[in-house]
Amino acid sequence: MLAETITAERFRTSLARWASGVTVVTTVDAQGRSHGFTASSFTSVSLEPPLVLVCLDLRANCFDAFTGAEGFVVHVLGRDQQDLAALFARRGADKFPQPGTARSRRGLPLLPGALARLECRTERQVPAGDHLVLFGEVEHAEAGEGEPLLYYRKGFHGIAGPGAAG
Repeated sequence: MLAETITAERFRTSLARWASGVTVVTTVDAQGRSHGFTASSFTSVSLEPPLVLVCLDLRANCFDAFTGAEGFVVHVLGRDQQDLAALFARRGADKFPQPGTARSRRGLPLLPGALARLECRTERQVPAGDHLVLFGEVEHAEAGEGEPLLYYRKGFHGIAGPGAAG
């Protein structure tokens, strides 16, 4: 049986039927400047040691900052953080307008109000198609309360989402 040729649009449309959480991933470059991007491609990998992964587009403005970084922070966003997710999804935007952004013990930028934060040491980077898979060993984790922000059918939603009963 011959494999079907899948167009990028068909692939994206199919993947849009997968609901996922939304994260913003932050780091600093060698000059100490903050960088970040919105990612829905995030998952846990291992409990021992505690590992997570996140996928970074090779064309992202912040690509060089992350490839040279010793660590990063994954912020799991709450439903009320749609604007933050949209800001960090844009190319070339000034994503850290306030110079007083809080920093972790490692000096990594911390965003307020996240449902959870995972501060990671970069463990490995693996090229995969048009993305770079960043593996991080979690060195610090904290969790709050609230409803998560979801990405589904190319848009942000709460748990109820489109087409929910009620």
